[in-house]
Amino acid sequence: MNKAIFLDRDGTINIDKAYLSKIEDFEYIPNVIEGLRILQDSGFLLIVMTNQSGIARGYYTEEDFLKLNDWMLNDLKSKGINIAKVYYCPHYSSGKIEKYRMDCECRKPKLGMYEDAIQEFDIAVEQSFTIGDKIRDLSLCKKYNCHGYLISNLEKETVVNDVKNGQYRNIKFAEDLLSAAKKIVGGK
Repeated sequence: MNKAIFLDRDGTINIDKAYLSKIEDFEYIPNVIEGLRILQDSGFLLIVMTNQSGIARGYYTEEDFLKLNDWMLNDLKSKGINIAKVYYCPHYSSGKIEKYRMDCECRKPKLGMYEDAIQEFDIAVEQSFTIGDKIRDLSLCKKYNCHGYLISNLEKETVVNDVKNGQYRNIKFAEDLLSAAKKIVGGK
């Protein structure tokens, strides 16, 4: 079995610029590459899980997303980082584009993308972690014995404080992805 890091994209890997769809607007969060390298070098598969409701809302097309995604994967590869796969949810229940207007099982906090990845990559969930900037990115921790790191202060202050005070099962707080990576590797 494999161990994995399930990563949110916007706000975790790159600066969240609200419905990011253009390569020229993509900007890594400082120290992300170093954090990803630490995790990869420690034997974790890196798997991205991203809600992309901008597709359903009609802000950009699925092809726009895939173009940006391919660019990101190639750019990370040029920096020595291998992302095993990017899972994405293009759906939104009140989306403008009918094809994507649905209440699906893949949109976080639902677990469809995670369960697909667990099966596809034979993931040992209890040895894996999930990292994101919103509590919904850590929903895997509720059902499985997976640990997570909330890495942002963009959530409501009460959520951040609740995480810091241990109110969420298996979830801790870290300042950024690099900090989360050091805590994971250091066993904290």
